[in-house]
Amino acid sequence: MSIDFWKQTWEKNEIGFHESKPNPLLVAYFKELNLVEGSRVFLPLCGKALDIAWLLSKGYRVTGAELSKLAIKQLFIGLGVEPEITECGNVSRYSAKNIDIFVGDIFDVSSDILGPVDAIYDRAALVALPEEMRKRYTKHILEITDTADQILITFEYDQSLMDGPPFSLNSDEISRHYKDAYNLALLESISVPGGLKGICAATESIWLLKND
Repeated sequence: MSIDFWKQTWEKNEIGFHESKPNPLLVAYFKELNLVEGSRVFLPLCGKALDIAWLLSKGYRVTGAELSKLAIKQLFIGLGVEPEITECGNVSRYSAKNIDIFVGDIFDVSSDILGPVDAIYDRAALVALPEEMRKRYTKHILEITDTADQILITFEYDQSLMDGPPFSLNSDEISRHYKDAYNLALLESISVPGGLKGICAATESIWLLKND
């Protein structure tokens, strides 16, 4: 899954993965992280997700990483704020009150660039990556966040019926990636209405990953 693939996806507006409202599972279960107001939440591969506005409205600080500059320009337009843009190594930092988004390759975001975070909300990152990239991604996320607690949203379906993204991830794979770092709890699984992209039956699951 190349950098050009994702840039072209945004440029062509082929963003069926972009939800038109905050994710219902996030709204229902984010409280399970037991965060206090002002906690800093990291959203990898965040796009222009409306989840960001929801988290800001609840008093959290948000930081994200996103490859597409176009997506982040649209994000800040949607938020109604003008970002300050600075360069941090190979990535650009778009900042405003309570929000920092790093634009570029997530593997160029180090722990020093990211800074301390209190939790991770991964709705569209792990599921966006093909199998050969997921091990590298999960290792990197653990390193740069100092194994912060996570809310993780995944899909499961018959991968032979449809190409990702989003890719299908079962519980065994999630365990392989994270069991050594976290206690894993499946909070809920729901059927995707109308199937995934209208092609095949799928379930959407939300996981709580705690490091204590």
